[in-house]
Amino acid sequence: MARSKSSSSWLKEHFDDYYVAKAKQDGWRSRAIYKLQEIDEKDALFKQGMCVVDLGAAPGGWSQWTTHKVGGKGEVFALDILPVEPFAGVTFIQGDFREDEVYQKLLDALQGRDVDVVMSDMAPNMSGNKGVDIPRAMYLVELCVELADQVLKKNGDLLMKVFQGEGYNELINDLRGKYSKVITRKPKASRPRSKEIYLLARGKKS
Repeated sequence: MARSKSSSSWLKEHFDDYYVAKAKQDGWRSRAIYKLQEIDEKDALFKQGMCVVDLGAAPGGWSQWTTHKVGGKGEVFALDILPVEPFAGVTFIQGDFREDEVYQKLLDALQGRDVDVVMSDMAPNMSGNKGVDIPRAMYLVELCVELADQVLKKNGDLLMKVFQGEGYNELINDLRGKYSKVITRKPKASRPRSKEIYLLARGKKS
């Protein structure tokens, strides 16, 4: 079957991508690592010894960067519906975060630990229909917020990929009620045509 023009152009964009080539050269698992790196370097997100939850972790780039920053005494708990090749410093759970059983598996793995950072690069499979895509994406964001409500320690931080649309203003207001400040980031490695942005909610109030 011949590739569609859209898939062919996506492949060309991917393989011509500066950050794809840089990730291979630098030994990182994906180009997405440079999004997190920029946010971390700008906002000093991670410190040695932290406990971090990474949602939507596959293929492991964000977890890879985080283990590098939290060190041997730190812990990273990663979750994705896709398999991730394991590596040192990460406890990986495979499953759909939207399912109660998988959500509980993550809580069980944490064993009541105080989590310093919850981060999510999750996104639904995009159909191109905003009326479908935005609610799906917002549902994942709401689950992230719910998890952070439950496991994030006081003064902890929440970093999430979001797409502006219906429910976005309500989300911002909700986060402002729960955190000391909410920052918007659009890293250079985020493709210009992508509508994604990252919200960083800092300093959980309780």
